[in-house]
Amino acid sequence: MAEGLTQLLILPGVLLCGLLFRTVTQHGATVEKLSKKPNFIIILADDIGWGDLDANQPEERTNNTPYLNLMALQGLRLTDFHSPASTCSPSRASILTGRYGLRNGVTHNFAVNSVAGLPLSEVTLPQLLQRAGYYTAMIGKWHLGHNGPYSPTNRGFDYYLGIPYSNDMGCTDIPGYNLPQCLPCGSSGPQVIRLKKSVHGGCYSKVGLPLIENRSIVEQPLDLWTLTDRYKTAALSIIKNASEQGQPYLLYIALAHMHVPLAPPRPQNDGVYAASLRELDSLVGAVKITSDNTDKDHTLIWFTGDNGPWEQKCQYAGSVGPFTGKWQTSKGGGSAKRTTWEGGHRVPTVAYWPGRIPANTTSSALLSGMDIFPTVLSLAGVTPPSDRRIDGIDATNILLHQETGREVQQRHVAVEQDSSSSMTHH
Repeated sequence: MAEGLTQLLILPGVLLCGLLFRTVTQHGATVEKLSKKPNFIIILADDIGWGDLDANQPEERTNNTPYLNLMALQGLRLTDFHSPASTCSPSRASILTGRYGLRNGVTHNFAVNSVAGLPLSEVTLPQLLQRAGYYTAMIGKWHLGHNGPYSPTNRGFDYYLGIPYSNDMGCTDIPGYNLPQCLPCGSSGPQVIRLKKSVHGGCYSKVGLPLIENRSIVEQPLDLWTLTDRYKTAALSIIKNASEQGQPYLLYIALAHMHVPLAPPRPQNDGVYAASLRELDSLVGAVKITSDNTDKDHTLIWFTGDNGPWEQKCQYAGSVGPFTGKWQTSKGGGSAKRTTWEGGHRVPTVAYWPGRIPANTTSSALLSGMDIFPTVLSLAGVTPPSDRRIDGIDATNILLHQETGREVQQRHVAVEQDSSSSMTHH
């Protein structure tokens, strides 16, 4: 009887210890989750339209972006997000510095024969994260200077694999782009210069585009049909290796999609652009799946675009959605890339972070690509430089859905068009 009583007395104690152990373990996991530095994956699409994301126009769903749709369903869709500029180099410079082109010195696209790049006096996001112990890697299109000190590995990236400028640019002594303009939409004849192979035969195959790894050219001319797979292999390896080593990381993926020339592996009946969009979406899906399988609780994935679609490319251009700029087009102008009309800079944007960003949420807060810089730094616990003006705002509370976005609805955002700017406000 005494032995049985002893067992009965011991059993609650064992249960209590087990409960306490479980509680302490859960508390420890929560503390670790909050204290561990987050990882950042920034995916930047090229020349993508607001209407290219199915989730932005469910009534016109084409099922070209199933992985991005899933990411939006499991994360946050930012419906009033704008690229800092309506052209390539200025937008990318502002994303990495958090500053307008009029401050950071990049107001035009860099040409093939450009000898300079993003001014060396500018401090970039990867430089600041690198100093804070992050592993920093970039995959894709740089377009902020391809000579000497202006290259990615000299601007804060530990690793780089990609192309130095747009995929329609190659080695040439002629300033600017070395390919003729396509004919106006509706003209007789080919409306866009085509790539060699199936739907894209022609001049683009002659462009001597180099593929660069760190500081070395590893292939030239580059095979555009294998580029996406090479990017995917490198991206997944970076995510897995960083996770295994327990080091926080920044992975910046600047895709060639949806800039022409488009090189989808298997165009279907719905056209080359749709096939290329599915290829982009598939790469995003592979990155998301790998991140989810490694360290999803500590990883923010932020997808956006550098500017709107290149409408002069006709059937090879994306959709601006409802932002058509009817007045502008009626006067013979455009409403997309290279203009300050809304379709030129309002871009599809999704933020995904399981456990931190509530699922299936939408924000109409007026935000810009410049906001990536201060927001990422804030989440990483890194102080922005105090010796310069930062034009972007910390959007952490909006991402985590702790604010509705009304706090920034009266914000003014300057969007650059070539060498001029216009103001937009809500």
